[in-house]
Amino acid sequence: MTRSDGRRPLERRPLKVTPGYLDYAEGSALVELGRTRVLVAASLTPGVPRHMQGKRSGWLMAEYNLLPRSTESRTQRERYKLGGRTQEVQRFLGRAFRAAVDLELLPNQTIVLDADVIQADGGTRVAAILGGYAALVQAFDALVRAGKLDDWPLTEFAAISLGWTEAGGVLVDLNAAEDDAAEADLTVVGTAEGELIEIHGGGEGRPVPREIYEHMVDEGLRQIPELVALVHKQLANGVS
Repeated sequence: MTRSDGRRPLERRPLKVTPGYLDYAEGSALVELGRTRVLVAASLTPGVPRHMQGKRSGWLMAEYNLLPRSTESRTQRERYKLGGRTQEVQRFLGRAFRAAVDLELLPNQTIVLDADVIQADGGTRVAAILGGYAALVQAFDALVRAGKLDDWPLTEFAAISLGWTEAGGVLVDLNAAEDDAAEADLTVVGTAEGELIEIHGGGEGRPVPREIYEHMVDEGLRQIPELVALVHKQLANGVS
């Protein structure tokens, strides 16, 4: 099967990571995944939320927003109340990053990851994870170089989206049109060593055979090490 942009079913879109995109954040990256663009900043602040006070661990939280013209028609800013999708994505990102960061090495500190979608064409949460990972590598590297962090706290990990249609089979790295047409879609988050962090998604209005899901997860985990290596390569090329 050839897709609308000419890719093969298991071929990802071009990925470009521009590290250090912001001057003031401890770590930042602009991620371009096909036509999707997400800017992620990592901030480290002293103190932890009330529910973490008295514990030896730090904390990590994620905030995610669609900018108004990141979509084909203008998206209303969520000024006073977050929409259900935004809350869902923020919780997803927070869980994924907390599973990959050893927060006991960062006591009484809070990491905030801000992911702002500049343009959305499918895979925004994947781009947010790739950008957040790149931003954290920069932030933690600076702490190590400054002698403020003795051990490396970040597991090598990445994410990828997958979809399935009965007519077209399994696809990776779906754009928006493919995502809309999929009968099942997943975001697979995993480590470079092949461990699962999270699987997010499901069937779209119909049951899906178990073997399809297993195939999607296996393919996602197969692609994760390549994505981690690609992010690191672009970090090495882009950081002065």
